[in-house]
Amino acid sequence: MVLGAFSAGLVLGGVLSGLVLWLLSGLAAPLPSPVRSAAVLGFALVGVLRDAGVVRFRLPQNSRQVPREVLRRPMRGALRFGFELGTGVRTYLSATAPYVVAVALLLLTPGLPDAVLAGAGFGIGRAATPLVRFASGAGDEWDALLHSRLRLLTVGGGAAVAALLYLLVLVAG
Repeated sequence: MVLGAFSAGLVLGGVLSGLVLWLLSGLAAPLPSPVRSAAVLGFALVGVLRDAGVVRFRLPQNSRQVPREVLRRPMRGALRFGFELGTGVRTYLSATAPYVVAVALLLLTPGLPDAVLAGAGFGIGRAATPLVRFASGAGDEWDALLHSRLRLLTVGGGAAVAALLYLLVLVAG
């Protein structure tokens, strides 16, 4: 039950972030489409290079401890903490891909359904890790396997996001 509340919070937080990015995307609308597309694709390439360790820079992130009061009421605390993590604002992200998607949402001025789906996808992606870990029944072994493959997952995921954005820009342009 607590994991379900946490997962629901992650998805709701992701949807909120998608909506906020959609609202802010109107500020980029006056820029010419080729400029916005080039900026998104350039950022996607830099993101893949960062995840591969070719270039190094810190991403904006917040690495604070979970306040104790959040955990006093398990269901409500799990929903609240999931929501906060789902927004992407109060969290640590091991990959650059979510930042690339955020930049794409800001600059490519998507429709409302696309922004909501992207936000929900972020939340679902965040929820997949604890759900799959729990389903494995062997959390420590699962953690070790994830740790051993994290670089491959982040680089592969970033490359997939970059390729999808490239295809999106080709179709839209």
